[in-house]
Amino acid sequence: MTMSRREQIEAMLAEAPNDSELRYMLAMEFVSDGDDSGAVKCFQELVQATPNYPPAYHQAGRALQRLNRISEARALLMTGIPIAEKQGDAHAAGEMMELMQSLE
Repeated sequence: MTMSRREQIEAMLAEAPNDSELRYMLAMEFVSDGDDSGAVKCFQELVQATPNYPPAYHQAGRALQRLNRISEARALLMTGIPIAEKQGDAHAAGEMMELMQSLE
């Protein structure tokens, strides 16, 4: 029996638990499966392990928005925007600011 993409990523993460790219990919698999609460949990683990990973804040904010957890989304984005700016990632910062404005 072949493993699903999510199972493959989970197996790779078991080997390399600190791999932020793999953790991000796993979270995005939850998003693809329509499991936003699973995705949020994954993104939160990623943000705790790798706080300087702007895409995690952006995608977690989107998932929280879909779950109607607006105050949590706003708090996460307010943390993520300055991190993206500090890294010179104007694109990620801009996307997060747009998302933040749509939460108003």
